Order: sequence, then C-alpha cells, then structure tokens
Amino acid sequence: MKHALLFLCRLLVLPLWLAYRLEALLLTREKAFYGYSQLLCLFPGIVGNYVRFAFYRMTIASLGDGACICFGATFAHPGIRIGRGVYIGPWCNLGLCTVEDDVLFGSDVHVISGFNQHGHEDLSVPVREQRGELLNVRIGRDSWIGNKAVVGNHVGEKSIVGAAALVVREVPPYSVAVGNPAEVVRDRRSAGKSSI
Repeated sequence: MKHALLFLCRLLVLPLWLAYRLEALLLTREKAFYGYSQLLCLFPGIVGNYVRFAFYRMTIASLGDGACICFGATFAHPGIRIGRGVYIGPWCNLGLCTVEDDVLFGSDVHVISGFNQHGHEDLSVPVREQRGELLNVRIGRDSWIGNKAVVGNHVGEKSIVGAAALVVREVPPYSVAVGNPAEVVRDRRSAGKSSI
C-alpha cells in the first residue's frame, strides 16, 4: 500500500517537477525551488507527506527512505541532504543543511544556513545587495531538535537541542544543549540524569 501511494504521488507531482525544471531554466534553481516548496507545504495529512516526499526525492540533493516532511515545512535550498528515517515536524524551515539518519525535528524548527548569509560590512550598500556566504549546517545522526529551536551551526550526532534554543556555536556529539544562546548542560554518555 505504501509503495502504491508513493508511486501515485510521484505521478501527481510530475507536472510540478516539469514546471519547476522549466522555471529553473529561466530563473535560477534556488529561486524556482522555494516557490514550489511553499506550494507543497500546504498539502495536509499523510497524503501531503507522501506528495512532499515524492517531489523532494526528485529535486533536493538527497532524501533517504522513510523520511517524513510534515505540513507547513518548507525547504529554502535544493542542496539540502536528508537521511533515512528523518522526521521534520510541522512548520519547520530548512536552509542549506545536511540532516543525517534518524534525526527528529519538533514543530517550527528553523535551520538557517549559518550566520553569514548576508554581507553587512559595506555601509554604502544595502544589506540585501551584499554577498553573503552559506554554511551547510550538519545535524548529526540520531539527534533531536526541540520545538522552535533555531540552528545556525553544526550539531553533533546523538545530541539534543532544547525547545526554543538558539544554536550559534557548534554542539559536540552526545550533548544536551539548551538556552539562548544554546549552552551544553550535559553529556548524554554520563550515567547521572539531569533535569533540563
């Protein structure tokens, strides 16, 4: 049943994929991509999850089996890589990033492409016209990013980022990081438990 539904969704998104490819020839791939991501985020329910999976499987750098992309989630860049078994909760927004296997995102998580996306050094030129630099943010395997977190730097494998945390510095593997800015409060390998 699952494979049949995925096949039907691939057929359904094929015209959108073709339109995206044509638009990408006129604009750039990045500019065309975000508009289709906004459209597809509005398909509700399980069918919507399959529709998004089918489209992104054909358009982003890689999308692993069993990934779930929920209602309202948008992707800002076609260079995104998503591993197997990843869950992206409702209303998430992902910039350029690599999400490894078995990562969980709560609702309304934002992964921004680093903190240098916009140049701002030249005061005679508007910020929107200055060149920036994108960071491909890596979220390590089997990590959990809590609701409303903003992630702008790498998160090591098997880490937990608390709800509403702001990740400005790299989070080492096996860490629990909370706060704004996020600070590591515990190593998950330690035997003792701590309330966070």
